[in-house]
Amino acid sequence: MSEPIERRAHAKINLCLSVASPEPAGSPRAGWHRIASWFHAIDLHDTVTLRRLPEGAASELHVDWASDAPRPSPIDWPPEKDLALRALRLLEAHRGRALPTRIHVRKRIPAGGGLGGGSSDAAAVLLGADALHGLALPLADLAALGTRLGSDVPFFIDEQNPPRPALVTGFGDGVERVGRIVGELDLCVPAFGCATHAVYAALDRAGRIAPADAARVRSAIESARRGGLASADLFNDLAGPAGAVEPRLAALVDALRCSGWERPRVTGSGSCVFRTATGPMIPASARADDGGGTILRVRLV
Repeated sequence: MSEPIERRAHAKINLCLSVASPEPAGSPRAGWHRIASWFHAIDLHDTVTLRRLPEGAASELHVDWASDAPRPSPIDWPPEKDLALRALRLLEAHRGRALPTRIHVRKRIPAGGGLGGGSSDAAAVLLGADALHGLALPLADLAALGTRLGSDVPFFIDEQNPPRPALVTGFGDGVERVGRIVGELDLCVPAFGCATHAVYAALDRAGRIAPADAARVRSAIESARRGGLASADLFNDLAGPAGAVEPRLAALVDALRCSGWERPRVTGSGSCVFRTATGPMIPASARADDGGGTILRVRLV
């Protein structure tokens, strides 16, 4: 029996996120949105452990929350709906055989926070199961499988862990690696999440017609490279729709701004909010409530 494989499944921040209007009816991906986004991993992470089971055994998934998770929530979804197990099933279908595996996901990344936790777990399973069962699939093949699970998954499929930052375009399938940024963020994790599909539906109702602005995202990346993250034009086209869908998010952003946060930013489709960290380092164990959110100091990695 091979040794178990343990992987850190890092959260991501969308430092910039430009979202196009939906693909027109009749197109292969009607209703989908192309994006241009600057993804960067942070040190907040889930831990995914995979153990190979004997041939003929049924694969298993166990999910629980770490004691230091900032916002535990009920694990009330069926295992077959979990992206981690879906990733294993997809890999099995691709190889045409069962890959008996026990998967344990110890979660820290909050659900519905816009941090990509489920997608990162799925990528960890694709990479870990590939190694555990000696499949030796090219990373490009694993990334292609990842696109079938979600648009965030290909970003997490990388030869390095944490995954290198990237300019992500298209439907998440265009991943251009860029340099890492050294810095810290203050991350506010609210007591609520945001449903991605509802946020995109709100964007559609607004009737915005525009392409994904990769040039603007690339300009922000270059500005940060030259002058640090504070000098970059960070933005998120989903921030407004997320606040419309979840009024508590809009109120939280206002509360953070009133408490002294300059330029609080929503990541992904919400609900987490971040800013470039200023002032003394907050100890890892320090937490504070502000407008219903737990505030963490996290590192870009």
